[in-house]
Amino acid sequence: MRLDRRTLLTGSLAAAGLLTTALPALSRAAYAVADYAAAARYSAERSGVSLLVMQAGQTLFEDYPRGGPERFYELASGTKSFSGVMAAALVQDGLLTLDEGCADTLTEWRADPVKRTATIRSLLSLESGAGGGRLGRPDTYAGSVAASFAGEAGTFRYGPAPFQIFGEIVRRKLVAAGQGEDVLAWMQARILDPAGVKVGNWRRRDGQPTLPSGAQLTARDWARFGRFVLDGGVVDGQATLDAAALAANFQPSGANPGYGMSWWLLRPGLVPPAPTSLIDAAPDKLARLPDVRMAAGAGNQRLYLVPERDLLIVRQADGILRQARGQGLPWSDPDFLSLLLT
Repeated sequence: MRLDRRTLLTGSLAAAGLLTTALPALSRAAYAVADYAAAARYSAERSGVSLLVMQAGQTLFEDYPRGGPERFYELASGTKSFSGVMAAALVQDGLLTLDEGCADTLTEWRADPVKRTATIRSLLSLESGAGGGRLGRPDTYAGSVAASFAGEAGTFRYGPAPFQIFGEIVRRKLVAAGQGEDVLAWMQARILDPAGVKVGNWRRRDGQPTLPSGAQLTARDWARFGRFVLDGGVVDGQATLDAAALAANFQPSGANPGYGMSWWLLRPGLVPPAPTSLIDAAPDKLARLPDVRMAAGAGNQRLYLVPERDLLIVRQADGILRQARGQGLPWSDPDFLSLLLT
């Protein structure tokens, strides 16, 4: 049941008696501590266009200050987190392992002393040495594979190149397995359809989906993807993802305690994407949060997963370029989440 914005923001949710009687005890408990109206205001004041909170498959809160649930929005770098889940599906299908060398598939890398040390795991944890590329305008798969590495392995380097390289690895794996070469078509059939996710749009370069950015989803569809991940990729009792490979998405990398394989981990020690990043990495604030995994994009597009509470939160915004220029009110993930998690 969708709640009316006026009802939500006047603080009359409890008085109205909406939804709470139908929710499990854990969800009813969440109502007692979460300040949904304050969270909605915080988001809306920062160009927010959607806010959706779900627990145990139940919608606790939904707010669309400008538009409605049917509108899809750019996820920006929130797109990156699909790659780790893609890797878990490929492991399940026997098409790769996380610790295999990228050069096993990218044979042109075998003669390069740095590139040949990269593994799928180090590539997606952004510590392989690959880096660079223009944010928001990634090179093609082929161009990213051919580009020189930014440096030696072991340093966290945030950028689009590793995800485009991964896209080329996936493409070659699919061709070798006789499954065609359209990475998005495979992803739709193998991951998005089982998750019940409909893509509004996805940018392509040279016919392939850009994996660092470019996906556009509604809040509800991004939430369906989050639910799929929280469920371990189990659909109708069947595992669609390798459990160990999925868990690796949320294991801190050696170079960044706040980053796994394509997902941010909101914990002390998080190394932001760049020195001027808008991610609030204050250790004292992060220490007060439970285990939160985050897909994050420019303009403060967010998908938060809180497994210990079986909770997910989607937040989307417009005005990505304004936010990237530092215009408008600052965003803090810990401050925002403090309104919803106690």
